[in-house]
Amino acid sequence: MAENLLPELGKIHPEFFDQVIFPRLGKKDDSVLIGPRHGIDYGVVKLKDTCLAFSTDPFFIVPAYGFTRAAWFAFHIIVSDVAVSGLKPRYLIVDLNLPPEITEAQLTEMWQTVHNEAEMHGLSIITGHTARYTGCNYPMVGGATAIAAGPESELRGPHLVRPGDKIVITKGPAIETVGLLAISFPEKFKAAFGTKFQQDAENVFYQMSVLEDCKVAREFPGVRVMHDATECGIWGGLYEMARAGNYGFKVEKGKIVTQEVVLRTCDHFGIDPYVSISEGTLITMVDPLAADSLVRSFTDHGIISSIVGEVTKSEDGLLVDGKELQHPKVDPYWIVMDRLSREV
Repeated sequence: MAENLLPELGKIHPEFFDQVIFPRLGKKDDSVLIGPRHGIDYGVVKLKDTCLAFSTDPFFIVPAYGFTRAAWFAFHIIVSDVAVSGLKPRYLIVDLNLPPEITEAQLTEMWQTVHNEAEMHGLSIITGHTARYTGCNYPMVGGATAIAAGPESELRGPHLVRPGDKIVITKGPAIETVGLLAISFPEKFKAAFGTKFQQDAENVFYQMSVLEDCKVAREFPGVRVMHDATECGIWGGLYEMARAGNYGFKVEKGKIVTQEVVLRTCDHFGIDPYVSISEGTLITMVDPLAADSLVRSFTDHGIISSIVGEVTKSEDGLLVDGKELQHPKVDPYWIVMDRLSREV
């Protein structure tokens, strides 16, 4: 039965999506260029000469982060998913279904941050809904839709990928895992590693966005497709991209850039960093002639990255160091977060 495929927590598995969601997408419309599928963070419609890319996510607010930091994270989660379309993010729609306990000061601080980030990154907030309701709780306090716009020539997607294209990954694995754990459990980090390490781990929080990564990549026509490695991390992201585009990958794990603070944290808490949530890690497929230049440009903008493999035939699947990998299905971040929350 399909319901047996539901995970305890986190995103639904690809098998459930294929069985239940994908066959039921309402009326077919030729203006839809890219519809819902695993491995793609956005949908696209074409209206005359303009393409519009849309992405919808929960509006995710954790008061323990502080409302400024929590709102920064909420904004970047939502807008990052549409930035990977290759089109420029332009508009934002926000629905806030807030818990009764939120105060006027907290809501003001939260919304000021959303405004500041939208203004900084060139987005206009065009409509929405704001209310407090009984039964609404943190962290899911509503939802939001980001919209990007531009000509079809600027659109990136799996239909552009070709065998031999290079795979470029930024920042490395488990960015979100470490950023969130460090600000959620600072005393555990200090006890295990010391104050300096805890501060370094906490600073990873502000890497949890691909807006700057995508801004760099948009300057390279050779970038075919982009994807933010969120739940189930780099291996999950690559697996979903392969399914979405019907191609295979050959990847060398040792070529993926890593950050010491990430690897030490994951080792301490028993987390496989390559299958753990990593908002902020951009996975790109790039024309071989553009891959080195793209990596250099990332470096010039203070973003670490590396070429880690190449696109192959679909029947190869996801090969890492010559061994085929399947979708991880379970993200260890949620398990560790739950365990540490109970301990605290």
